[in-house]
Amino acid sequence: MQLNQHVHMLGDDLKSRYGERIHKLTLHGAFTCPNRDGTLGRGGCTFCNVASFADEQAQILPIRDQLLARAGEANRAKRYLAYFQAYTSTYAEVGFLRQMYEEALQAADIVGLCVGTRPDCVPDAVLDLLAGYQQQGFEIWLELGLQSANDATLKRINRGHDYRAYENAVIRARARQLKVCTHLIVGLPGEVAMDSLATLQQVVRTGTDGIKLHPLHVVEGSILGKAWHAGRLEVPTLEEYVEAAVAMIRHTPAEVVYHRVSASALKPTLLAPEWCENRWSAMVAIGEALALSGGQGSALS
Repeated sequence: MQLNQHVHMLGDDLKSRYGERIHKLTLHGAFTCPNRDGTLGRGGCTFCNVASFADEQAQILPIRDQLLARAGEANRAKRYLAYFQAYTSTYAEVGFLRQMYEEALQAADIVGLCVGTRPDCVPDAVLDLLAGYQQQGFEIWLELGLQSANDATLKRINRGHDYRAYENAVIRARARQLKVCTHLIVGLPGEVAMDSLATLQQVVRTGTDGIKLHPLHVVEGSILGKAWHAGRLEVPTLEEYVEAAVAMIRHTPAEVVYHRVSASALKPTLLAPEWCENRWSAMVAIGEALALSGGQGSALS
């Protein structure tokens, strides 16, 4: 696949620094979200699968057991990043977070943490905790779910925060030399796919160390899922997504690391678009398009 030749991807970045493949092990820390528990709201973001939450909570294993299970699946790597992915993985008291994170860091072959969260859920005490691990030599990534820099879009998808909250979190994190990865969704309601280029440019101006791109994909159990069933929602085509992703990558400085350029989901959870069921379709198409148009950062020169 041509993608790695044209995009600064996390896998290659880690391999160049550690001398071997580093694999992410996805963990569930039993965290909730202020947009679910009533602090900000109870419906969650419109793209989120609220219906699965209770079932997931009932099935969560201890962190050590999760790591053992995930490492057994990662047969091409011997060292790992512990990735707290589900929901808001900083939304708890610092003492609880310390216990959870250190249980992961103390496991064999773990080189660091990736912590997925919301921009409005990273108080200074949490940033200080993560910065302390980085000072001990661990690889630390703070992954902030922004999705769009357009405040009208953030309100439309019931995100519960504005761009200023994201900007504030990034400034405080990077002041502590913490690396920030920004999650963006292409094709959100009320936006055309290329609106995400404006978001990307604003994020770059604010400052970020990594980007994770997702196409909007509609899942069963979400508010958007209800709109899709009612015929009131359009989703990006593969061609629209590839066009937007290529433009965004070409406008991204070469030093920014892409953690992902697409995402997938499986039926019956996935409702639309159907092309998101194939995890490789967008990645291959993006690589081919970049080979023709120029790779990451080429639109900046």
